[in-house]
Amino acid sequence: MPVHDRLAVIPGVAEGSGYSHAVITSGRLAFIAGQIGVDAEGQLIGPGDLAAQTRHALLNMQNILEAVGAGWSDVVRLGWFVTDIANLQTIRDIRDEFLSPALGDQPNPTSTLIQVASLFRPEYLVEVEAVVALPG
Repeated sequence: MPVHDRLAVIPGVAEGSGYSHAVITSGRLAFIAGQIGVDAEGQLIGPGDLAAQTRHALLNMQNILEAVGAGWSDVVRLGWFVTDIANLQTIRDIRDEFLSPALGDQPNPTSTLIQVASLFRPEYLVEVEAVVALPG
């Protein structure tokens, strides 16, 4: 029996180039690769628009969560990479659009945010990854 399953193709998310979008371990954890603001065809959403890119990255994350049988309330860690930390409140506001309905009064998952000089392509402004404790 494999120690983990790799999910490279997720409905609604552009196929990764040489990587899996999620890995599920036998310990019932899922590790979700960094998601960026691209649509299912790999086209950038919102060039120069941090809010649009953040929202779409989280929509991609939501599609992956559903594919692994989880939801936002199962996310135990988020890792954020941004090119300009001055816009942190924009990221927090959009994050809360996704997490608040799922968590209610519970606190957000653990989180790390790191400012980077650049992401994979210079037009990408934000990337978010997650660790998920799968239900059941």
